[in-house]
Amino acid sequence: MLALLDGNNFYVSSETVFRPALAGLPVVVLSNNDGCVISRSDAARALGIKMGAPWFKVSHLADSDGLVALSANFPLYGDISDRMMSLAAGLGPAQEIYSIDECFVSLDGIPGDLVDRARRVRARILKWIGIPCCVGIGPTKTLAKLANHIAKNAERKPGSYPAHLAQVCHLGAMPQAELLDLMASTAVGEVWGIGRRIEAQLQEANIRTARDLATADVPTIRQRWGVVLERTVRELQGVACLQLDEQPAPKKEIACTRSFGHPVTTLPELLEAITEFATRAAVKLRDQQSLANQVMVFAHTSPFRSGPRFSRSCVTPLSRPTADTRRLVAAGVAGMRKIYESGYLLSKAGVMLLDLQDDKIEQGALALEPESKDQTVLMGTLDEVNRRYGRGTVTVGSAGTSNKPRGWEMKQARRTPAYTTDWNDLAITRA
Repeated sequence: MLALLDGNNFYVSSETVFRPALAGLPVVVLSNNDGCVISRSDAARALGIKMGAPWFKVSHLADSDGLVALSANFPLYGDISDRMMSLAAGLGPAQEIYSIDECFVSLDGIPGDLVDRARRVRARILKWIGIPCCVGIGPTKTLAKLANHIAKNAERKPGSYPAHLAQVCHLGAMPQAELLDLMASTAVGEVWGIGRRIEAQLQEANIRTARDLATADVPTIRQRWGVVLERTVRELQGVACLQLDEQPAPKKEIACTRSFGHPVTTLPELLEAITEFATRAAVKLRDQQSLANQVMVFAHTSPFRSGPRFSRSCVTPLSRPTADTRRLVAAGVAGMRKIYESGYLLSKAGVMLLDLQDDKIEQGALALEPESKDQTVLMGTLDEVNRRYGRGTVTVGSAGTSNKPRGWEMKQARRTPAYTTDWNDLAITRA
């Protein structure tokens, strides 16, 4: 058996932990540069706000319905996620963290009532951290996902599913007839892995519910839609095709890209941004114990703004694989100098580290290289200082200084304090 634990409205719930007055209000969290809705409270859903809705299209609800909009506070969400996952791991012997607010947990060998165990872990997370969550249990990942969907909607939309399945739903302990009835009440588009295009094709083939998909002819599914959808069908039938991934595979590429808060028009500003992006990408590279062989940089103007268009990229090969921030920044800066032209209002830029390899693979260096070995100890010290005292405490000089305004940084006019990761933002209760 597998359990899927998922934090409800995770970003909004994380904000509500430190601002309890938001509970019950229509609240949304906005994406980078306060552009689109990426998390909604139940009250915001009731106003008809869709995921991904542009803020300018729903901002009028702030006056008419008291909608509260907040800028994304990812340091806070990441820390809350770490705490939630550490408690969720108590469900079973193995855990796969699937996303910032979801994890699969193996329940193999766990004795007793699994539903009661899941409810106790859920209550502990709510009490100790303040995040409401739902748990779905099933013999496969897809059924655990479906169980979580049922548990969440039985709580969120009373009447959509039986009330006793709210918060925790165990499909593995359910009679087959009852399971098929629940699947018949679930649209096929709600099944994990079914996108809009496949959903439309399935509906054309008269496969409209999860039950229709689970009882479909497997050879026909494979012939028409391929092996990926066949796996989904078999998982719905209780045949495990997707294994628990306790240690995610290292990424083959690492990117750090951002839309600018204001258009960038000068090379020094652009190089500051590229330095920052390359620095962040280098930290991710070292965290997964990899080395990069190439650095790609790009910049472009907004496709939605009038004026001259610019969109270019450049790949700079490295003389030897590295995870040294200085060398990666130097390659990124050199690439950007090569493609930059003045006279454009640049809206976005980024850095991608390519052709990654394990850092344990040794390669010889040319004797002519002035620096034939990465400064591993120096980079480790740099990461530790920035982890302890805050990102950007020590950085490369071309990133500029943080004590002056940087117009390229994202708009986050509605961001709340980083309550758990910055001493200056520590929440204080006054008598």
